[in-house]
Amino acid sequence: MLEIVEYPNLPFYHPDFFTATTLEWKMLLRPEKYKRIITNSLSFLVREKKVNVNAFVIMGNHIHLIWQILFGYRRDKIQQSFLKFTAQEIIRDLKRNHPLVLPMFRVDAADRVHQIWERNPLSIELYSEKVFHQKLDYIHLNPVKAGLCKFPEQYKYSSAKFYETGINDWDFLTHYDD
Repeated sequence: MLEIVEYPNLPFYHPDFFTATTLEWKMLLRPEKYKRIITNSLSFLVREKKVNVNAFVIMGNHIHLIWQILFGYRRDKIQQSFLKFTAQEIIRDLKRNHPLVLPMFRVDAADRVHQIWERNPLSIELYSEKVFHQKLDYIHLNPVKAGLCKFPEQYKYSSAKFYETGINDWDFLTHYDD
């Protein structure tokens, strides 16, 4: 896994198992265009050297990631900017192309009119290789358990194909052994 190097006053993070859920578990993420917003945002974060993404799955109403926030960045800020950007892009599309759906995401909050993601996403630091592999399997089996495919590598919006075949269809994925 990773070699831990301590730097005073700068955060070091182990890989995280991260889960974000759509508001009230609404099946908003079914369209490919919303899945692409998420994958494009992950690509951006990797290109900017803010995160490494080891695994992901995008389901109809939630996402799971194994990612590592890179040296010099704060976990809470990266997570917040990722969720804020993807929400703004989805809301922009809903306003333009699906105005009758947009009210389903209206909230009575002081800081926003619409909300895409539930507050307080789950983030668990993965300290051991055993737990890392447990979460990796969980991510990859999610579409199978949901009845979306028979084998994990058949589901397009997942890293399972990469781990099963070595074929990397995503420019943001890094194998956990690299």
